Amino acid sequence: MRPRRRITLLSAALLAATAVGTGVPAGAAPNADNPCPARHRIAVPGAELQQVSCHDDLTTSALAGTQYTDTADQAGLTARGTHNPSDVPGTQIDGYFPDTSRLNTTHGWNHDAQFVIRLPEHWNGKLVVTGAPGVRKQYSMDTLVSDWVLAQGYAYASTDKGNSSQNFYTDGRRPGDAQAEWHRRTTQLTRAAKAVVAQRYGHAPRRTYMTGISNSGYLTRWQLEHHPELYDGGVDWEGILWRPEGPNLFTFLPTAVARQLGQADDEDMYTAGFTRGSEFLWPYHEKAYWGLSQKVYRAEFDPSYDPDCPGASAGSTLEEILAPCASDASYDYGARPRAVHDAVERISLTGRIGKPMITLHGGMDTLLPIGVQSDVYSDMIADQGRAGLHRYYTVEGGTHVDSLYDTYPDRLRPILPCYHAAFTAMTAWVERHEMPPASGIVPRPDSGGLVNSCSLS
Repeated sequence: MRPRRRITLLSAALLAATAVGTGVPAGAAPNADNPCPARHRIAVPGAELQQVSCHDDLTTSALAGTQYTDTADQAGLTARGTHNPSDVPGTQIDGYFPDTSRLNTTHGWNHDAQFVIRLPEHWNGKLVVTGAPGVRKQYSMDTLVSDWVLAQGYAYASTDKGNSSQNFYTDGRRPGDAQAEWHRRTTQLTRAAKAVVAQRYGHAPRRTYMTGISNSGYLTRWQLEHHPELYDGGVDWEGILWRPEGPNLFTFLPTAVARQLGQADDEDMYTAGFTRGSEFLWPYHEKAYWGLSQKVYRAEFDPSYDPDCPGASAGSTLEEILAPCASDASYDYGARPRAVHDAVERISLTGRIGKPMITLHGGMDTLLPIGVQSDVYSDMIADQGRAGLHRYYTVEGGTHVDSLYDTYPDRLRPILPCYHAAFTAMTAWVERHEMPPASGIVPRPDSGGLVNSCSLS
């Protein structure tokens, strides 16, 4: 396994600007006045290591700066001014499942397949499961999902997906193994979290929901396709689309790399799927996303393409690691060997969801262009005869990460409040048979607060 290069600057990882660090400090301890009565009654099935702690508040506002969250791994995902709840007492379980890779350095464990499970004192009888977006780790969804669902009484569980960091592709023995592990780890955590909930509260959750953004949105889709028996519904926030015949990352990112290197023009970008009007976002994505995304995923599925440019290891400085490989400008996925397509097929989606799901995608997403991502997946669901289980909302002015709203408040809008509205609509759909608004565009208001409010109708 190649040595991991640590990056402490926002933007190094695919599908979410992320700070890759050495983990959070291991010295913090729970409130000494709280003896944590649940400590000896909880055993996470299959875990190799677990640590149980009790807290007066499980939300990020209280856990920031302790070993129980990692705010650096959440960087870039929310807009300034986002309101998050607090004051949710309960129990937290940190640990890991058996694994052979060592990319996740959190807690100094140097062990992958890490997870966090949070159990609020005042439980509503339900469970929310998610995975890390991009190549982040188990605490990355704390400000986006954990704080909000805990305040409503949900139990919460999140996984690092079994590998993390920009060198995730070094895990596994054959092309596609690292990403295929994400599925297994999410399923493993879901089953374990249900058992933990039953131990803590005396019965299994009455409802279990899967959700996520970007790569964890992809996992939401995959879980509802392959394990609908584990869930009652899900919310997919701009999940990535993989199909062996395309579209997938390799059918549009090479064009972006070519343009970055002066070998393609704007019309080529539009043909590849990038949205007209998103040009003001292209310079940022050139520096933060496109080059690194293409080469690390190409290293995962097609490692023999350019041995001189092996993913994130092609560089010793941050600038070199983020820079594209010149060879990727001419990467032709359609012409690559059958083995490459087979590796992509192993982790691809079909659209055959088995439980209700709501999809959100920003119309200005410049990492995963909506026209060749969620638009296509929505059609795939319909082609499978599952349109009745799906609602799809295009968020006008939304882009891949909400933090870009802070730079362009006159052109963009955060998606997080629309996600909250979608999650509420999904649970009402599942639990009370209240039909969500029809699929369509969520318009960007001309005035009013955008950071903490959104209506789907």
